[in-house]
Amino acid sequence: MKLLYTLLAFALLSCTGNSTAQSNSTTAQPEAQIEEPKEIICGADRGEIYLPKLEGKKVGLVGNQTSRVGDKHLLDYLLENKVDVQKILTPEHGFRGDADAGEIIKDGKDVKSGLPIISLYGKNKKPTAAQLSGLDIIVFDMQDVGVRFYTYYCTMFYVMQTCAENNIPMIVLDRPNPNGDYVAGPILEMKHKSFVGLLPIPVVHGCTLGELAKMINGENWLGNGLQCNLEVVEVANYTHQTPYSLPVKPSPNLPNDVSVRVYPSLGFFEATTMSVGRGTDFPFQVVGYPDSIMGDFTFTPRAIVGMDKNPKLKGQLCYGTDYRSEPLSHRFTLDPFIEYVQKFDKFEDFVDRPSWFRLLIGNSTTLSKIKAGATWEELEKSWADDLRAYTTMRKKYLIYPDTFQVPAQY
Repeated sequence: MKLLYTLLAFALLSCTGNSTAQSNSTTAQPEAQIEEPKEIICGADRGEIYLPKLEGKKVGLVGNQTSRVGDKHLLDYLLENKVDVQKILTPEHGFRGDADAGEIIKDGKDVKSGLPIISLYGKNKKPTAAQLSGLDIIVFDMQDVGVRFYTYYCTMFYVMQTCAENNIPMIVLDRPNPNGDYVAGPILEMKHKSFVGLLPIPVVHGCTLGELAKMINGENWLGNGLQCNLEVVEVANYTHQTPYSLPVKPSPNLPNDVSVRVYPSLGFFEATTMSVGRGTDFPFQVVGYPDSIMGDFTFTPRAIVGMDKNPKLKGQLCYGTDYRSEPLSHRFTLDPFIEYVQKFDKFEDFVDRPSWFRLLIGNSTTLSKIKAGATWEELEKSWADDLRAYTTMRKKYLIYPDTFQVPAQY
């Protein structure tokens, strides 16, 4: 028995000793550090990079209400830093961002600084050589949402073109793309080129404006062998998979993160008889029509100054669907559009602006396929090869890391 107790005691000591050794070994290891996400720093916030390049220069600023340095407008920041801003050029929605979609923006003066404002919306979408005369350099800063029918990149294209024609360098202060984590939709067929579709890129192009500017140069899209003398001030601590919540509305009817994410999908309802919530506090987050068969959610569009003074179906009770609970992982789909096709007796009673739909989608075939009963999966498959070719080309111009791939099943 003594031998048995001795063996048991030895075994117990051995186990205790091993446990102590393992514990000491564990405590000797440094604890794994969870790295906090680094703060995203937009190009405009990196004045140490671009301000020296503006010293002694006559500067033209292309911007709007999203052109910010922290809580300050970029124009005020430039003027405080003794930058000689001579002119302001502004796109759709105006310099302060309070004009309705499609509203004519007129030339004028900035209320705060007194500087002249040149409108780049309406008939004058491309600045003339005379309008840029006397300028040494252009600074471009606007928040895009990464959708082909969102017009800020079109403004950038035309400014690049005029700069190239007149040997004026251009600095793009880059910003994250809130829809930049994926690429989707058909490539624009150039016979459908318009101000809501200017380049052969997909509906969701997956580029920041800085990357898109590099693509415009690299793919020789300016025409006539033109190259813009371009510099991009990059966003720090950003990848294409980094979520980004916009600090300022990019336009009056995209008021929050959900609207920005579902905008590529719901934008096509603009070609229909249905409302997309313009004239409500939740535009591009709902769809509806004055017929109870359309859904249980109800809303009534009304005039809202600074958003839409005369919205579609104004004053009419609309029934439909509320997408405000849609997750921010949402990706472009035409499923809602296809679903509502089935609720109308006649296709023409739903799609009353087919030519507008074709400009938005960028081809002649998708609408016909939907009318013939095509599913979303069939549509995706039809443009998958073109999308793969685009994503391969896109890689040449990416500034920020990206992991997106076109799904293999297509």
